[in-house]
Amino acid sequence: MKVTIYEVAKEAGVSTATVSKVINNTGNMREETRKRVLSVIKEMNYQPNLVASALTGKGTQTLGLLVPDISNPFFSAMARQIEDYADAQGMSVIMCSMDGNIEKERKYIELLRRKQVDGFIIASSFQDTNLLKDIINQGFPIVMLAYDDSTIEVSKVTIDDFKGGYEAASHLYAKGHRNMAIIAEHTNSSNLRIYGYRVALEGRGIEFLDENVYRTTASIDNGKASFDEIFQKENEGSPTAIFACNDLLAIGVIQGATERGMNIPGDLAIIGFDNTILATTTVPGLTTISQPIAEMAEKTVELIITEIKQKKKVVKRVLFNPELISRGTT
Repeated sequence: MKVTIYEVAKEAGVSTATVSKVINNTGNMREETRKRVLSVIKEMNYQPNLVASALTGKGTQTLGLLVPDISNPFFSAMARQIEDYADAQGMSVIMCSMDGNIEKERKYIELLRRKQVDGFIIASSFQDTNLLKDIINQGFPIVMLAYDDSTIEVSKVTIDDFKGGYEAASHLYAKGHRNMAIIAEHTNSSNLRIYGYRVALEGRGIEFLDENVYRTTASIDNGKASFDEIFQKENEGSPTAIFACNDLLAIGVIQGATERGMNIPGDLAIIGFDNTILATTTVPGLTTISQPIAEMAEKTVELIITEIKQKKKVVKRVLFNPELISRGTT
């Protein structure tokens, strides 16, 4: 039988209001009393009714985190950091992986609504922007992470994608490359990285060709398939360098080049984006544009909890600087 707050209060010799204060870490009381109540809660395995708490306006101390693909090391690392920072603030995290599927977006949003989450963290692109605007209009606190859509009026924490693309092109140019290809996703962040790349090249008198941009979705297999498409014909005009807009795609390019017997970076230089753990496992190590994952996660949790506590909408844009990490692929 489920233990009630009344039973906890009776066993601890305090009021139900005191038990509630201990659970929510509010109010003043003797430390001895707080410890006694916590001990009883643990002994009796008391589980507060979070939905009932939400209905009384106290919240569920729960965040909904929506990511496009948890198998992507960037998002798995980000999710872990968010969970750690949220836990330190007394918040739990329910994570959903959407896989770029609009039906999953709708299903998970409805699930998190039913669970009465206190706020949403939307990591990267979201297909159904009308649904997103709907939950904003319903008053849910929302922070976008690694996703900057100017039409959505919420707080955003992101990297300077334009600068990241600019740094990638500048690095390859400095290494002597003039014929370069790009493998990118169909996302706003990729578009900004490509734009920064283009500005860097054109500023140095190098013509940017749209035909050298190959679009796909983020996976190692798709990176390899894009490499095969680029090098399907042996000719003197083949690129000497490839900028992959995330590390997963870059790993696929490394695999394709290795299978073809190409020397990296002698025959082909490769640069990725994110600086995930994968970048340190390749031979040679992957040159990449680093995102400060821990700092971005901490700021995201700070913004969402601030909005939840203040009970009013907060709109801020926090832009982090990328950093070029040079390794063996360039």
